[in-house]
Amino acid sequence: MRVERGITVARLLSEPRLAPIVRLIAGEDGQQRTIHHPRVQKPGLALVGHTHGVVPTRVQILGETEITYLEGLSQDEQAERAAELFGLGLSVVIVTRGVDPPAALLDAAESTSTPLVVAEPRSSRTIQAIHLVLDGLLAPSETRHGVLMDVHGIGTLLLGPSGIGKSECALFLVERGHRFVADDQVILSLLPSEQILGRAPGPLRNHLEVRGIGIINVRDLFGANAVRTEKTVQMVVELCPWSDEESYDRLGLDESTLEILGVELPFLRVPVRPGRNMAVILEVAARNHILKAAGLHGAQKFIDTLMGDLEDPSSGQSL
Repeated sequence: MRVERGITVARLLSEPRLAPIVRLIAGEDGQQRTIHHPRVQKPGLALVGHTHGVVPTRVQILGETEITYLEGLSQDEQAERAAELFGLGLSVVIVTRGVDPPAALLDAAESTSTPLVVAEPRSSRTIQAIHLVLDGLLAPSETRHGVLMDVHGIGTLLLGPSGIGKSECALFLVERGHRFVADDQVILSLLPSEQILGRAPGPLRNHLEVRGIGIINVRDLFGANAVRTEKTVQMVVELCPWSDEESYDRLGLDESTLEILGVELPFLRVPVRPGRNMAVILEVAARNHILKAAGLHGAQKFIDTLMGDLEDPSSGQSL
């Protein structure tokens, strides 16, 4: 299921990475306005009357240069320019360096219900922080039914039919010291770096459903180190019912992938049946992934060695 792009101003300001450095000072009624663009805009030209090119759904930044220019105008001119800028239906305006905005901006923000925010850092740091947040919140996204774990540092997305044991695998892995990210619903977002970032929906964060017990809070039971709020996905594992009629990969030479949001991710199909320790198998899969990334392909090395022995007459195994 694709998640529609666009966030409210209230969602942006409540983001933990921004909340400590920003404060809303006017236009509180407009916090449900939406932001649809991951890059900010500095509307300096709009203050001199050139409003063409201003995109209302971008975060607007007024830094030292813009505020100094505005303060150099007469009171009437300040009010006129502010009214013209805020009359564009902007989503949000952020004044940097922690300065108190001119009264004309406050009046225009209140009269148009446009959120006016003060950020403590200078413009460059504020813009950097906002870009980092918007890159995550506005990235192309989709939601999948599954479980996301951090296993040996490898973001492992578990897929499979309901009841196959994904949540139980997550519980076993947490007990073995690995970190839990999401259960049931996993929100997957495409980052500018072409990586897939996974996280849980807010209400489900830290919660895991275990059949027969119910919903548990992993953080409360195992501590803060047992959970993560988000993790890049580096490997996808589909748990499937064991079938004697199906042939599974026994050599590990097949480099299967699964496409998520246009990114091809390493993909494994692992059959489940009684007696298999799935937690250990998933640990081995993560370790093997690390070795492959380092250029150490155990299965390929085995085959190369075997073929070398078969082709070497001195080995006594020549074809």
